[in-house]
Amino acid sequence: MNTTKKAKTALISVFYKNGLAPIVQKLNELGVVIYSTGGTELFIKELGINVIPVEDLTSYPSILGGRVKTLHPKVFGGILARRENENDLSQLNEYAIPEIDIVIVDLYPFEKTVLSDALEQDIIEKIDIGGISLIRAAAKNFKDVICVSSMNQYHEFMQLMTDSNGETTINQRKNFAAKAFAVSSHYDSAIFNYLNKNELAFRKSFDTVSTLRYGENPHQKGYFFGDLNALFDKLHGKELSYNNLLDVDAAVNLINEFKNDEPTFAILKHNNACGLAQRETLKQAYLDALAGDPTSAFGGVLISNKEIDNETASEIHKLFCEVVIAPSYTNEALEILKGKKNRIILIHKNTELPKTNYRSALNGILFQDKDNKTDNANEINISTLKEPNTRELEDLFFASKICKHTKSNTIVLVKNKQLFASGTGQTSRVDALNQSITKANHFNFNLEGAVMASDAFFPFPDCVEIANIAGINAVIQPGGSIKDQLSIDYCNNHKMSMIFTGTRHFKH
Repeated sequence: MNTTKKAKTALISVFYKNGLAPIVQKLNELGVVIYSTGGTELFIKELGINVIPVEDLTSYPSILGGRVKTLHPKVFGGILARRENENDLSQLNEYAIPEIDIVIVDLYPFEKTVLSDALEQDIIEKIDIGGISLIRAAAKNFKDVICVSSMNQYHEFMQLMTDSNGETTINQRKNFAAKAFAVSSHYDSAIFNYLNKNELAFRKSFDTVSTLRYGENPHQKGYFFGDLNALFDKLHGKELSYNNLLDVDAAVNLINEFKNDEPTFAILKHNNACGLAQRETLKQAYLDALAGDPTSAFGGVLISNKEIDNETASEIHKLFCEVVIAPSYTNEALEILKGKKNRIILIHKNTELPKTNYRSALNGILFQDKDNKTDNANEINISTLKEPNTRELEDLFFASKICKHTKSNTIVLVKNKQLFASGTGQTSRVDALNQSITKANHFNFNLEGAVMASDAFFPFPDCVEIANIAGINAVIQPGGSIKDQLSIDYCNNHKMSMIFTGTRHFKH
């Protein structure tokens, strides 16, 4: 059986006409008979090319305000007929149904309409019925029909028609069929997610994919599904890697906690902040963030909540870092940072991040609401006799924000809105505290008057005792242990203040 097919007929019905003209002209040049309807038909006529209205084929006009145009046996029979099936061909002949060899569709822009904050009735009207039906029918019958299901495929299809003089192989048609069902499933997922309010189901689909240099390690393949251009403008540097993207994700979520605050600078390594400070100038914020752990900062991801100026850029340029992220840069600062050819420079756009997150686990998906709760003064309980003073209270909330975005178990030590040290990803909270104290001492920080934040409660008073010995006088933690009173009693006996937030911030 010959699996190479030469196209003789085409049905074209698209929303966006961009890039369509060369295809129509090529099909006309190849002698392909073209059927069309509505705005697409008018567009083809204006090109001076013969086109047969679908209404002439079906003997029915477009009805219901355009909701029904191509939904007819004379259209779908011509698409779905199996060319090797004598009964199918006999019925085509009996009902005067032409074979249709090419179907070109570009669907109504449902997702764009949703994003435009249109009224619900306008959004519903952008749910394509005829177009999606044409795509599914043509893709199903890929043995005989080639389906172009998006304007994003125009270039590839045009190249195919040009190179093969209108002929297609079974593998080429099957490839376009796979693309068609990808378009169809993505479109249906978008509609489901818009309409769904109560159904507990997981439907996520991404059209845009980037091939990464490799995955977490060089022997692993890696891809990113999503539109990074919606979040960032990339100004310079090599392509983002898998690990870069994980760090950038952590950095963006962390800096969003300080979005409207005074100049704040963070340095991250392996998804955790190794330096973070807030100061009157961005340069000083950067320098104090770097002082938090200048060793770990090497090869890190840097992020600012303010425009990076010339002085700050000059300091950053002294450090080897993978990525720099900011809402903007002065022209001179940008030129300074471009001094390292591989350094990735990103502008962080003011784009809202998803309110949920998910990850693969075992043979399924774990899905949850994002931890969008930030501890604040309106929802705390001062559990000790001593209350934190104003400076300590500011530092406690500052530390809590960092703690929320650090791998569990974690302890975060802060003084004067500067991250002194953190214990990250420890199996024991005591280990996390000892790690943070050791690190702070290694970089010559004076812990007298520092504050401590914990992502979860203390089951025993050992942590507040260790902290007190180190010079820490104020603590913020969720509370909730059946032995909370032991920690409270220790703090009261040693004139420490402790806040319970009632909110745990595990991060795994």
